[in-house]
Amino acid sequence: MRKTTRYANYIAFSLLLGGTLISGSCSRDFLNPDPLSFYDPETSFNSRAEIEATMAICDRHLKLYWMTNHNEMLSLGTEYIFSELMVAAATDKRNMLADVANMLTPTSDDGGAANNLDRTNSLWYFWDEGYKGIRNANTILNYIDDVDELDEPTKNMFKGQAYFHRSFRYMGLVFQYGDVPLVTKLLEAPKQDYRSTTREAILKMITQEMEFAVEWVPEQSEIGLIGMVNKGACRMLLTKCYLAIGEYEKAKEQTDILIDQSGYSLMQDSFGTFNEGGEAETWPITRNVIWDLHRSENKLIAANREVIMGMPNRGAEAESFVKMLTMRILYPFVFDNRVQAKDGRQALMNIRRNAADYNPQYDYMRSFGRGIGTFRPTRYQMTNVWRLNGVMDQNDLRHSSQTGNWISMEDYRVNNKASTEFGKPLALFNPDNGKLLCSDTIRRWFDVPHYKFYLDDPVAEANIDGSDGYRGATNGGHADWYLYRLAEAYLLRAEAKYYINPSDPTIKDDLNIIRKRAQCSELYTGTVTIGDIMDERARELYWEEWRNVELKRVSLCLARSGKPDEWGNTYDLSNYDQQQGTDETGGSYWYQRIVHYSMYNKGPIQINAPGNSNPNYRMDKKNMHWPIPNSAITANSSGQLTQNYGYNGYDPATPKWENWEDAVADESSTE
Repeated sequence: MRKTTRYANYIAFSLLLGGTLISGSCSRDFLNPDPLSFYDPETSFNSRAEIEATMAICDRHLKLYWMTNHNEMLSLGTEYIFSELMVAAATDKRNMLADVANMLTPTSDDGGAANNLDRTNSLWYFWDEGYKGIRNANTILNYIDDVDELDEPTKNMFKGQAYFHRSFRYMGLVFQYGDVPLVTKLLEAPKQDYRSTTREAILKMITQEMEFAVEWVPEQSEIGLIGMVNKGACRMLLTKCYLAIGEYEKAKEQTDILIDQSGYSLMQDSFGTFNEGGEAETWPITRNVIWDLHRSENKLIAANREVIMGMPNRGAEAESFVKMLTMRILYPFVFDNRVQAKDGRQALMNIRRNAADYNPQYDYMRSFGRGIGTFRPTRYQMTNVWRLNGVMDQNDLRHSSQTGNWISMEDYRVNNKASTEFGKPLALFNPDNGKLLCSDTIRRWFDVPHYKFYLDDPVAEANIDGSDGYRGATNGGHADWYLYRLAEAYLLRAEAKYYINPSDPTIKDDLNIIRKRAQCSELYTGTVTIGDIMDERARELYWEEWRNVELKRVSLCLARSGKPDEWGNTYDLSNYDQQQGTDETGGSYWYQRIVHYSMYNKGPIQINAPGNSNPNYRMDKKNMHWPIPNSAITANSSGQLTQNYGYNGYDPATPKWENWEDAVADESSTE
């Protein structure tokens, strides 16, 4: 009897449901069974069609990290609030994950902060979805050799694509959680005696598997279908694996191939379809390459030579896709009387297009969305990161209100005709008396990278007479998204060069080529620091990269390489991620970026908001790793998973697998 898993039943069932499971909201109850011990000795796959269908599940689930809607919240926001670029901003929620240092515990997934989907975070999702993706990939790897109709190269292609999906999930898990259970097989009996496997061992395993994938997975031009794993995507992930294990020359070699030998190129000019935005009279867009590059309708077209791998999420079969509610979740909450004009009246109104007093010059809801500010950028992301050589680069298209790419609060104009301030820009303070005109500056007053977050919703746009009162693409819509594009390859090459030789004069060239495309006037001229590279990632890859994971990967690279950060700090590989406290010294590079640039550990912030009127943003050095969920520990009833340093249940004597081969052998011994 073939080895199998109950998860195979779920896959077959989900194929029958089509897009229903994918597009619906995901409940915690559906995911309650322990993701490490599924089994069912009754199902087997033995045809190419079944392998391809399972691979399609893998491909579709990849996009859900960016697009899943959890009660008006996007999962990726959790990655960003564990970085220097964002914080939680739903200030009316008592369980908003602001005081991470105290709120994040191993049991918080049992009903506390980590499992609270009430518009605050989705920590639990990365653990559950990570192992769900691993099970999908393991299903393919389990059955592929038994599919007689496939020749050996085709089997190796499918294996390489499955390795990519499994490795992508493990790359996220080991930098979010550290040492985690290694699951590589489908079981004939339930296994409840897992040990954790060290991050180092898992990184070595996925590096080996990605080397196999790069050898056997075809280029996109040979695959044809958009959204499947291709060789370029495998090279990108292999590059990150090489960086993580300290093989910097090999990492550089992979990026050299991507940049010089794979047919990709940075987009330098406007291309594709021009989308003029929600209402051109309110907010005109001057067509430019950055705007076009980030339009959903242009991301995956043949004319886009920059995309390495994208995630399709739009088209005629809308029920198979997921709305990406960026305009709801990532824009400020401005449409009520808590944002006022100078005369005390509500500043911004939503006026229906079929109303007599509708004016297309002031339709901010259709132009910018019906924001609720679940997450907000830090001052660093809005302002300071855009400085180079001590100068605010006014020409950077990625930070340009003049072209329409970027929105600041002063770009809104009072559209309440009853106000004496009608037509004038919003102001934070009344200059006559110093009164604050915005009750909650955390949630209601921040800038937005409009070129990244504006998404069409044609169905909502056509709804002029509906009953809800909100007309147009006010939430966001179905949208294709980038997984990898060539700009990141340049940034990864710069990083590899830094670890090899920080004085390499060509490092700045890899950053400047991206800046020149954005028409920046300020360029790197001297020695580049790792901070410069991470700043350019923040500018270029905002809401594309997993910022928390990338910062923690770079933290490991700095500790391993011994190279200094931008402040001259060096890190000890033995303890950089084994420290505690909220003071300004010590910790990892991830922690130093947070204390230097974010809103964390600066003291309580006084705001006028119900439920959470005095948020204190705090991040601890121990939060370098998220706690292993208590539910996973208790479900593993015959073994013991390692809890992370600084959390309740941590015991350095807990045995763990130090190499991946032993962990795999232990899995095999239970079959």
